[in-house]
Formats: sequence, C-alpha cells, structure tokens
Amino acid sequence: MNRPIFRRIFSRKKLSDPFGAGRREQKRITPRRGASVLIVDDSTTVRFVMSKMLRESGYHVLEAHNGQAGLEMAIKYRPDIIFMDVVMPGINGFQVTRKLRKKEHTQDIPIVIISGNRQAVEQFWATKIGANDYMEKPFDRRELFYRLEKVLYHQKVA
Repeated sequence: MNRPIFRRIFSRKKLSDPFGAGRREQKRITPRRGASVLIVDDSTTVRFVMSKMLRESGYHVLEAHNGQAGLEMAIKYRPDIIFMDVVMPGINGFQVTRKLRKKEHTQDIPIVIISGNRQAVEQFWATKIGANDYMEKPFDRRELFYRLEKVLYHQKVA
C-alpha cells in the first residue's frame, strides 16, 4: 500500500463532536446483527480502508467501484447505510443519490456523501438532493464512525 496516499486520505484532523465526547471517551454503538454498509467509491484504497474499519466493528460491508454498480447493489441488497463518493466514472454520486431517493424501495436508506472537494456548494447540493450527511476526505476512523452513528442511530432520515 502506498503510505503517502493512505496518510493523505486518512490523516488526523479535528472533528467537532456535538456529543461532547473525545476519542475513547464515548463507547461505540455495537451494530445489530447483520447491519450492512454499502461503500460506493472508485478508489480501491478508500474502499479497502473503510471496509476494514467497518468489518472490524461488526458491520457487513458491500463495495461498489462506480455509481452504476452502487445503484444496483443498493436496490438489490437494501443496506442500512450508504457512503457515496461524488466523483466517479459513469454516473456520479449525486445522480445515484437522486435515483435512490426517487425509488420507494430505497428512498429511506441513509446516505453519507464523501468527497475531497471542500466547497460549500457541493455540501449544499448533497443535502438538497437528499443526502443525510456530508463527510470530507481526508477522514479518520473517528470521523467515519461519528458520521455512521450520527446518521444511523441519532438522526431521522430526511
């Protein structure tokens, strides 16, 4: 694995924690048996690292390498939550999110948009098309689980 890329994608950064707990102070929520997460990202490194962290915590992980595959997997498997990259070959993450929100079978699946683009416009569009949250790259383990637990256990689906 290329260490500089790994460090750039998953570097440590400050995260505002509205629950008021620091790292290790807050116990992670144990997922229910069979809880599934779909990761849709064209980066093999991002998918590998995210799936490793999630599997170690007891989640069943599904992976898609592009938007079309992600759309098909979301419809077929109906995961508990989806982490969706924006920029991918073929249809992008915004288009997939819009399509999932229009289908009755998938409209309630929580979606967290992940992107390396820090522009407020992208965050605005993510919420406008129906995403539940937005996570910037680079991110670390703490932020990944903060977003997952916030959306899956503490927030109603829009």
